[in-house]
Amino acid sequence: MGRDKEDAAEREIDSVVPWMRAPIDVSNVETCALETLPCLNPRLKKALEEMGISSLFPVQVSVWHETIGPGGFERDICVNSPTGSGKTLSYALPILQILASRPVRCLRALVVLPTRDLALQVKDVFDAIAPAVGLTVGSAVGQSSIAGEISQLIKTPKLDAGICFDPDDLSQNVESAVDILIATPGRLMDHINNTKGFTLEHLRYLVVDETDRLLREAYQSWLPTVLQLTQASDDGLFPTAFVPSAFGALQTVRRQSVERGFKGKPYPRLVKMVVSATLTQDPSKLIQLDLHHPLFMTTGGSRYRLPEKLECLRLICETGMKPVYLVALLKSWEGEKCIIFTSSVETTRRLCKLLNFFGDAKIKAKEYSGGLNQSVRSKELKAFRKGDIQVLVASDALTRGMDVKGVTNVINYDMPPFAKTFIHRAGRTARAGQAGRCFTLLSNHEVRRFSKLLKKVGSDSCPIYPISPTSLDSIRATYTPALEKLKELVESEAPKKGRQAFRQNSRIVNSQTKFNKTTSDT
Repeated sequence: MGRDKEDAAEREIDSVVPWMRAPIDVSNVETCALETLPCLNPRLKKALEEMGISSLFPVQVSVWHETIGPGGFERDICVNSPTGSGKTLSYALPILQILASRPVRCLRALVVLPTRDLALQVKDVFDAIAPAVGLTVGSAVGQSSIAGEISQLIKTPKLDAGICFDPDDLSQNVESAVDILIATPGRLMDHINNTKGFTLEHLRYLVVDETDRLLREAYQSWLPTVLQLTQASDDGLFPTAFVPSAFGALQTVRRQSVERGFKGKPYPRLVKMVVSATLTQDPSKLIQLDLHHPLFMTTGGSRYRLPEKLECLRLICETGMKPVYLVALLKSWEGEKCIIFTSSVETTRRLCKLLNFFGDAKIKAKEYSGGLNQSVRSKELKAFRKGDIQVLVASDALTRGMDVKGVTNVINYDMPPFAKTFIHRAGRTARAGQAGRCFTLLSNHEVRRFSKLLKKVGSDSCPIYPISPTSLDSIRATYTPALEKLKELVESEAPKKGRQAFRQNSRIVNSQTKFNKTTSDT
């Protein structure tokens, strides 16, 4: 039954929106040196060079020509490109180029991502080059208190947190403290609903990164809310003729227009950029974006595409012996960064403990999963990036978009359930034109399903990786005691978990009792 659900989830959508039927293939576009990139602001060029960037990748060059070049942002841009192909810079650079000439500071660009870690990673990219052209970047990701975020996003004489924004009350001299905002949808909605002075009135650019995930989950209806707040109407939040004095005469005040196919739509329009490694083809989801004559860019004809220099390999493991094969792999990669993916938070935690119980000094593993709080995850990820940790055991919380330099190997300890999952996991290596390997550990009964998955991701070859029996024999001796230690740990934690569950259930029962009593008294 479970397999039927997986097959149904991966089935190709028969009904494809017309603009996706003839995509522009950017895989044949050549890289472009910064010196020859047309119209690039010299200050941005210098900032990129300080980051070690001397040329742009094909997807970045293609988007540049459709935004800054002849395309002139006349159409919304949709990019379906492999992980590690440079999608973040492909939208960051044109936005910074255009906003560099902004007349006054106000919120002009919004980038929305599904997780805090991804949002902070994208903010790092903007932070590296935005100051060069005098632009300020803010974040709304829930990493700090909402009061702390408000103080960074809004300039006011004194702003009290938690006061709802009244669009009719324009008496206070409030200003945006940022030109660009990187946000997660939940915290974005918090500011829209509760932060006095926070407005999307002047928003010109909306980037929806990891689009398929953001469209799959409602996130408090963030998308329709954003689109509604950037529309002009007779009874909208801001009258058409009104321009707040704090901002001066801005061209971003939208009017109903009849120009160039914009009849009945606000102009200047909200420009949208949609990017993903696995962009959905479901019309019912894409229609939510309300795209304007979208231009669809892909790399190759296949819907899913692995990084060009990725090598896929598989290991057929004896039943119950996956940890032994895993340790054999890790011991052969002394000093190399590796990410191990599992199917759940609990498996991630237990496998990480088990690896450390093997007692091999060469294998220092840490956990990264949704079971850890944000501060712990950030700490472990930072240590992994610095090289203090060589092995990171992760749930699929790390699959999408995360960029860690120097990851040469990715291991699927548990076989990915879907083609999308495989694409995102494998994409943690072989990024930015570098080489990398993706290993998948399989039991005999998983081989056939894995072969079907490979066809969906367009991989023609996934040879079996040989491991010498002698290397396995030496590890088996330490496997049993390591497994015993894990068993003892799990058993010792069971009563504690039971007590926590009991206390939680007691709170629920007490709350229900109080509710019933209040209801009867009423």
